[in-house]
Amino acid sequence: MSGPDFKPQSDFLRVLLERGYVHQCSDFESLDTLAKAGSLVGYIGFDCTAKSLHVGSLVQIMLLYWLQQTGGKPIALMGGGTTRVGDPSGKDESRRLLSEAEIEANKEGLKATFSKFLTFREGRTDAIMADNAEWLLALNYVGFLREVGRHFSVNRMLTMDSVRLRLERDQELSFIEFNYMCLQAYDFVELWRRFGCALQMGGSDQWGNIVTGIDLGRRMGTAQLLALTTPLITTASGAKMGKTAAGAVWLNEDMLSAYEYWQFWRNTDDGDVGRFLKLFTRLPLDEIARLEKLAGAEVNEAKKILATEATALLHGVDKATAAADTARRTFEEGTTAETLPTVEIDAAQFAKGLGVLAAFVAAGLVASTSEARRQIKGGGLKVNDATVSDERQVLQSGDLTASGVVKLSLGRKRHVLLRPR
Repeated sequence: MSGPDFKPQSDFLRVLLERGYVHQCSDFESLDTLAKAGSLVGYIGFDCTAKSLHVGSLVQIMLLYWLQQTGGKPIALMGGGTTRVGDPSGKDESRRLLSEAEIEANKEGLKATFSKFLTFREGRTDAIMADNAEWLLALNYVGFLREVGRHFSVNRMLTMDSVRLRLERDQELSFIEFNYMCLQAYDFVELWRRFGCALQMGGSDQWGNIVTGIDLGRRMGTAQLLALTTPLITTASGAKMGKTAAGAVWLNEDMLSAYEYWQFWRNTDDGDVGRFLKLFTRLPLDEIARLEKLAGAEVNEAKKILATEATALLHGVDKATAAADTARRTFEEGTTAETLPTVEIDAAQFAKGLGVLAAFVAAGLVASTSEARRQIKGGGLKVNDATVSDERQVLQSGDLTASGVVKLSLGRKRHVLLRPR
């Protein structure tokens, strides 16, 4: 860690420290020197466990973004190889092992997200998208044990949080998971050999794995490798970032619309607005300081700016502006904006009569008909802005607006248009 008098000379560390990205760093001075010289190459690994990352991964993506913006070279490492093993960090049980086809499909889904934040070309600071399957799948097991495995102490591995916590809770840890930190450490060495990568970044739960990679590099003759981790991002209420009552906040638009993404940020707790503006937007710090001073009803303007700026980073300015306009017309003018999230249903099914419970499930506003019933009892569901009081209500052609849709609402903030096709 740095001392209280440490003043970064590089733009990279200055930005990260000022905006609150840093939890731990193995050597601030060495990292600052590399970054100031314009020779810093850093990476973060992303396993291919789903077709999209969710907003809980966004702080890591922003580290790569700022690395490139301040003159460094970022590497987004796809875990095509490590996904076959499964990271035990923070887990109480083994992940389901995915097939090769599932991993490849997930990897393609992840790649699209990074192109929104990083520039991938051939220049000095242009990003690299690597895949550890390229070297991990080619390893000879006995050769790996001799060349790499001999440098690992099982005694030390047992003290790592990812292993220790699982064992303390009497949760089974498979041998394949136990090997994960070996493979992640080897990734660091391989990336240094191939690209001169001296920095690995990640969440605070990855500190032990990253430091293990630094130690392996020292034993295998690399230059001094470095670690930097971010704090665990939680909301003011103590909830884990990226989780809502409706589920994960996905980054891929085919899994969560730009409007719904905008709404997620608009619904930020008052106490999180300033911190999230620093972490998840490109706004200058003096502008953020001005927005942090807003109080009372005015804080809603800061939330709208947060929502629009964060959405613009991921989905582009046009879609962010459209989402803000949709919200304004829906909530401030009371009109039904045609750009609200829309779900199509079979016209024949609708003509015969669609039960209101099934309609809300089809719209994705509730997970089940039983949840819909609970919401009705609490007055939480509306059809065309009228509160649903009868769970046996049936939607028919007469419920369609002039635009040929039915507006379904859960509470005051979630709306979906149902359109027969």
